Amino acid sequence: MTEKNDVAQAEVAEAGLEGFFERYRPHLTSIAVTVVFLMMTFTIYKLTSEVRYDDIVVALADTSWRAAALAVLFTGLSFAALICYDLNAIEYIGKKLPAPSVIATAFIAYAVGNTAGFGPLSGGAIRFRAYSRMGLSPSDIARIIAFVTLSFGLGLLAVSALSTLIVAPRVASILGIEPSWLRGGALAIICVMTALMFLGRNGRVIQIRRLKLRLPDSRTSSRQFLVSAFDIAASASVLYVLLPETNVGWPSFFAIYATAVGLGVLSHVPAGLGVFETVMVAGLGNAISLDQLLGGLVLYRMIYHVLPLLVAICLMLASEMKQFASKPIMADIGSLAGRLAPSLLSAFALILGTMLIFSSVTPTPDSNLDFLSGFVPLPIIEAAHFLSSILGLVLVVASRGLSQRLDGAWWVALVSAAGGLFLSLIKAIAVFEAIFLGIFIVALFFNVRSFNRHASLLRQALGPTWLAAMAVIVAGAATILFFVYRDTDYSQTLWWQFEFSEEAPRGLRALLGLVLASSTVAIFSLLRPVIYRPDEIHPEDIQKATAIVEKQGVADANLVRMGDKHVMLSESGNAFIMYGIRGRSWIALADPVGDENDFSDLVWQFVEQARASGARAVFYQISPAILPYCADAGLRAFKLGELAMVDLKRFELKGGKLANLRQSLSRGARDGLTFSVVDTPDVPEIYDALKNVSDSWLAHHNTREKTFSLGSFEKDYILSQPVAVLRKDGQITAFANLLMTETKDEVTVDLMRFSPDAPRGSMDFLFVSIIEYMREQGYSYFNLGMAPLSGMSKREAAPVWDRIGGTLFEHGERFYNFKGLRAFKSKFHPKWEPRYVAVSNGTSAALALMDATVLISGGVRGVIGK
Repeated sequence: MTEKNDVAQAEVAEAGLEGFFERYRPHLTSIAVTVVFLMMTFTIYKLTSEVRYDDIVVALADTSWRAAALAVLFTGLSFAALICYDLNAIEYIGKKLPAPSVIATAFIAYAVGNTAGFGPLSGGAIRFRAYSRMGLSPSDIARIIAFVTLSFGLGLLAVSALSTLIVAPRVASILGIEPSWLRGGALAIICVMTALMFLGRNGRVIQIRRLKLRLPDSRTSSRQFLVSAFDIAASASVLYVLLPETNVGWPSFFAIYATAVGLGVLSHVPAGLGVFETVMVAGLGNAISLDQLLGGLVLYRMIYHVLPLLVAICLMLASEMKQFASKPIMADIGSLAGRLAPSLLSAFALILGTMLIFSSVTPTPDSNLDFLSGFVPLPIIEAAHFLSSILGLVLVVASRGLSQRLDGAWWVALVSAAGGLFLSLIKAIAVFEAIFLGIFIVALFFNVRSFNRHASLLRQALGPTWLAAMAVIVAGAATILFFVYRDTDYSQTLWWQFEFSEEAPRGLRALLGLVLASSTVAIFSLLRPVIYRPDEIHPEDIQKATAIVEKQGVADANLVRMGDKHVMLSESGNAFIMYGIRGRSWIALADPVGDENDFSDLVWQFVEQARASGARAVFYQISPAILPYCADAGLRAFKLGELAMVDLKRFELKGGKLANLRQSLSRGARDGLTFSVVDTPDVPEIYDALKNVSDSWLAHHNTREKTFSLGSFEKDYILSQPVAVLRKDGQITAFANLLMTETKDEVTVDLMRFSPDAPRGSMDFLFVSIIEYMREQGYSYFNLGMAPLSGMSKREAAPVWDRIGGTLFEHGERFYNFKGLRAFKSKFHPKWEPRYVAVSNGTSAALALMDATVLISGGVRGVIGK
């Protein structure tokens, strides 16, 4: 017995520990990333103890234009290979998309992802936004991202192992270990990879514990291996041609480079900054002059990471030109670049902010300083260095707002960039720095229309990922400062030295200002109080929302008439979101309603206000059309089920498919049932009869009224729309209230109540009669409502969410009539449309659905009872 208790306690402790890690995973990951970066920067600082900053500057100046041109060529080849990842992924999932759009999407995704390297600016978000607008479903896009990620990871592993096996003695001598260890590890990896290729030669599915994975067939895997090998070889050549001639051959260099890239990716540090450099210095420090190696690494970062982003920005600018747009292929690419402008400019702002910070802690060339001393007073130069670092931090913070298309972030970025451009000239005559900032300013002006969200930048608290990125930048600036001035003896007097020739104190003061400013931002983000939480539902908002409902075509939007949901209106007042609050969940019901031009802003507005109140934002029962906006806001979609829509223009009771429905009409007529629709003005006359039917139905089923996504028998709600009724012997025995709008695009029913003595088959009779009547009235579609958990993917590689949902659909009849509901609606041969729930992550999805269930059931008692 004691053993069982110990086991149970251990399981509870393990579950609690897993819950803790899952809840705080973003924070723990961000802390780990920062710690790894600090460790790597300390390591590289120690490894380069004999290197001086001036030597690196000389090495950079000695790099030939021919080497730089070759590096640019190899960068282009590498990105061509990267684009093939997406092309192969789309072919793998069996879809066809316009090649120019795929090329533009892949190029921009890699340009941003390689540079930023963390969630909000990752290539995955860009792919979701672009591919969803090309008609791909969320599951298709997830498979593309998974294919690209796994292909790169496995390709990198295989290529590294093969190259290491070939040049093991040379690499071992560089790293100072036994060649046999390298060969053994490389052989083991090659064996595993070969086994995987053999097992997957026919697209076989393998299962590792709970994980099921469909392996690519031999053709796909071999082609992807060649693409990976070419990509890594080209990117390695970018750095190789920038280094001086040494006795390190390209194969040995390639093996070390592949290892450094792999460790940089695993570290999750943005762009592998610090980790990649540390491995390269450790691997090649004994064979190549460290000052030349560090100079080559700086150029490599500029050419392979910054240059593609600049090309994407220029592509975006060119898309605004009419002559460029006249060419169909280039216009297609340019148009896509324009739509992704916020992500591009956000990544560029992050780079420019980092550039301003780093330049403020590095010395100005003596010739430039001598020139400036004759025109610019010392206090202005001192202030320029100090303010440059602060403006750099402001650009880093504004980059997050740019990714969210905030108009305030646009203004902050514009002013900061303009100020940085001016300061870069008066503090150091930094021409290239000024040119980059100038390009950024021009790009901001050309894309001002993309930043149309009226939200305060001060309310955009930075999350753990952004705080980690900011910590990496600040730590990097500190490392550069102490590296550049490592021969300077620190003393208290340094802080108060103000001379043209004394640059160490100037950089030290800039770093202090940067640390204080970044600490303020971090504390504000972590300790910001809850600033908004609606306490009551305002009737005037309900009235405004009802007026919007009448002018649009979604019938379910009439649920706002219940008055049990909060209403969030758009800035223009032409659209709204209806939502309920339960626990820590703000749950928006269905898509935004009204003017589609306001939908994107409304989604952001809802997410921001939910987060400001310390809650999670949830979008419940949304259509695929809203998913791109949710993805922009950092939400993840999970399938809930399918909505049944009957096309009334094509619906006819003739033919064998609908024979059962014709029989239901005939049986109801024989039983003496008559159907009619009572218009809204006449509903008060039958209200008492309707209430008697409703009360008897509730009592017979021993249930209570539902709320939120369903209506309840409230007098004002029932009297607000027409009602379809069934009579037997002149008495009302069943009814359904009709939800419709002035557009006649769609009609649906909400409450369906039957007297206990209503004839069998009354439901079918009522539904068929309503559908026939609405078809005659000129309505286009009849909304039969959603079938929960219907249409979940049954593929072996389907997400865990789909597999759980599919299992509940197949075997959960004791909890809910999933199959029966789907079967009833299928009798009308509807078109099935997917519906989703969008939340921040997987854990939030489960908690959000629990809160939604309680909200719909009218409280915990409704969940426990009926």
